[in-house]
Amino acid sequence: MRIFLLLLLGALVSTGLRAQKTGYQLEISIDNYEQDSLYLGYYFGDKQYLRDTAVAQAPGQFVFAGEEALPAGMYLVVMAPNNDFFQLLVTEEEQQFAVRTNREDPVASMKVEGASDNQLFYDYLHFLNKNRPLAAQINQQLSQVTAGSEQQAALQKQLEEINQQVIGQQQEIVAEHPNTMTAAIIRANQNLDMPEFEGNEEEVQNKRWRYTQKHFFDNIDLSDPRLLRTPFLFQRVDYFIHKLQVQHPDTIARSIDYVLEKMKPAEETFRFYLVHFLNEAARSKLVGMDAVYVHLVEKYYKKGLATWTDEETMKKIVENAEVLKPLLIGKTAPNINLQKRDGSPIALHEVDAKYTVLYFWRYDCSHCKKSTPDMKAFYDKFKDKGVELMAVCVKFTDEIEGCWEYVDENETEDWLHVVDPYNRSKYSAIYDIKSTPQLYILDEDKKILSKKIGAEQLEEVMNQIMEQETAGSKSGKSSKR
Repeated sequence: MRIFLLLLLGALVSTGLRAQKTGYQLEISIDNYEQDSLYLGYYFGDKQYLRDTAVAQAPGQFVFAGEEALPAGMYLVVMAPNNDFFQLLVTEEEQQFAVRTNREDPVASMKVEGASDNQLFYDYLHFLNKNRPLAAQINQQLSQVTAGSEQQAALQKQLEEINQQVIGQQQEIVAEHPNTMTAAIIRANQNLDMPEFEGNEEEVQNKRWRYTQKHFFDNIDLSDPRLLRTPFLFQRVDYFIHKLQVQHPDTIARSIDYVLEKMKPAEETFRFYLVHFLNEAARSKLVGMDAVYVHLVEKYYKKGLATWTDEETMKKIVENAEVLKPLLIGKTAPNINLQKRDGSPIALHEVDAKYTVLYFWRYDCSHCKKSTPDMKAFYDKFKDKGVELMAVCVKFTDEIEGCWEYVDENETEDWLHVVDPYNRSKYSAIYDIKSTPQLYILDEDKKILSKKIGAEQLEEVMNQIMEQETAGSKSGKSSKR
């Protein structure tokens, strides 16, 4: 049921108010609270942070105060020793107010002075709390009746009546108090009004998905700076990017652009999410997501839209993107000049094969040693299917002899083993080899098809690539990316 979708909040408080024209002053009175400290926290993105600490001025009497105004949002009043908490709404207009409540049931006993938005918020919570026991009772009865019976129908009708009362209350608050934070919270947590679609089950499901993608933020104003400090905005944005979108770099980049464009008027929100998306792309283990990193750097950082970034950090971010850009899936792999065991030269682009697996390794790398059996098994299966394995031992000068010893010991002489004794090709920098092993799968034109996968994944990925090639040939389409 949708009835209690909005029951995501917990409680509040009150006292005598002492006027203060600047900054913030929140007077908190909590009956039956005997601790001498109280804490003010806030939501920010997907985390919670401590903003202020107050010491009891009298039993249960606390004041949070500061010379600078609090950023608007939803704050947490956290009680020792179990970190139980209740919420307060802080807006630009309401920075000085008082609340009074009871430790045992903060929501039910909440009284507010000097903060109409908080009063509206708690009036709404009181309304929900009156309906919750009845809805719970009906749900309990529903679990015990026969499916399809008249009794079930009657109980479901009662639940729907409660649901309509809640919706009616929500609509009334939004209509009569449209600019309040309470209204913004209610709107953000309302379900989409999904139209009826025609077609078979798969077609209807696809149409519902497309509609949800297009209208997901109809009820959430991403330009509202107050929403950055709420418990739900991050989850909504994360769901939109990672659940509603096809997880392909181009699609992810477009959806991020869509979100950031709507956030631009809220400077702090825009900053938080741009940094978040950049860091997320940098950490991603999904193949190809470095393209999202490059996209964000080129569209926002290099164009001066990340004004908060200091010069040194900006330089590192841009340099990292410039290293990654030539290595993106779909790009032609940079050519490197290497040499075989007998000293004869060979360049990557000279390898004549339908597919080339470029493998960077070291003989003193534990992960490389673990990968060797998988690499051998893979090559045995695919060497007669147009696949060449070019193995680059990442060692120089007098350490190279260890490469050949490892090759002999592990009987991998049939691979195309190469080295660069004096690092003339600069392959470590060009291919961003910060750790080993590293794998790239290239097509016959040396376009990058996949990369940064484990040796144990190689067979599965190569089979998928070949299947796509076959499917593309049958449909008359090229499989090259």
